[in-house]
Amino acid sequence: MKAWDGKRYHALNSFLREKFGEKVFKISLDAGFTCPNRDGTVSSGGCIFCSARGSGDFTGTAQDLVEQFYEVKQMMNKKWKEGKYIAYFQAYTNTYASVEELREKYYSILKLEGVAGLAIATRPDCLGQEVMELLEELNQKTYLWVELGLQTIHEKTAQLINRGYELDTYINAAKQLKKRNIEAVTHVILGLPGENRKDMLETIDFVANTKTQGIKLHLLHVLKDTALYEMYMDGKLHTMSKDEYTDLIVDCVERLPEEMVIHRITGDGPRETLIAPMWSLKKWEVINAIEYQFMDRNTWQGKMFKSNRALEHIFE
Repeated sequence: MKAWDGKRYHALNSFLREKFGEKVFKISLDAGFTCPNRDGTVSSGGCIFCSARGSGDFTGTAQDLVEQFYEVKQMMNKKWKEGKYIAYFQAYTNTYASVEELREKYYSILKLEGVAGLAIATRPDCLGQEVMELLEELNQKTYLWVELGLQTIHEKTAQLINRGYELDTYINAAKQLKKRNIEAVTHVILGLPGENRKDMLETIDFVANTKTQGIKLHLLHVLKDTALYEMYMDGKLHTMSKDEYTDLIVDCVERLPEEMVIHRITGDGPRETLIAPMWSLKKWEVINAIEYQFMDRNTWQGKMFKSNRALEHIFE
């Protein structure tokens, strides 16, 4: 059995500490972008689960981006006095602007002391040629990864959650990033409406063979003032119990290749807007339950991974 700093899965903290030789933590930023799934270009409603802050609920509040960076950094330094930083452009779609605006915002943060790299969250349909060239430029200057919100491989679910693009769009974006040696991190949401265990594991098996560097495994949260909230209140949505989630997570992780970095294994929505599941607020209890499940089942990341040559070929 392989272990990573005592864990049975390849967690981001372990990966970054090994890469940089010290503690590295993320500074979450809201750079003032919007999203084509909100401004009418693709849709005006956004994904049904997305909060009013475009999944940037834990970013800073300062309008000036550099001030915001230092605001969040100061909060993080209460936990860790020393370390390097990954500037995480998190809120909304962080490649959805002119290349000139993107360049100015990326470099305004990249030049700050202690910034060891950038993480850029975006949609696969917002990675045009000029943006890709800018990302390639950044990749040659600093450590970079790009996060792609896939969530599911099932088109029926994608339409239900109003994702706004087809699976082929994700495949093309992942291939273009790989061609430029830019690391990609794929987001998957577990517990989407209408999906069963088989559906979710099919998405995991797909991502396992995409050659993306990392994966974020999200628990579906129901937040106030979202379309998902209305579905939940109408009794049309089942949210998982903690036991269901921890069991499923272990099933997912053991199907992932050992080299894939797990950037997130659960999540905690903002307390003031979270409706369900409330147990997710106790994040460390969830993580401890997951680690106990690994030990109880004597399993680990990669134990059940199966290479799919046909899928791998798509991403070569």
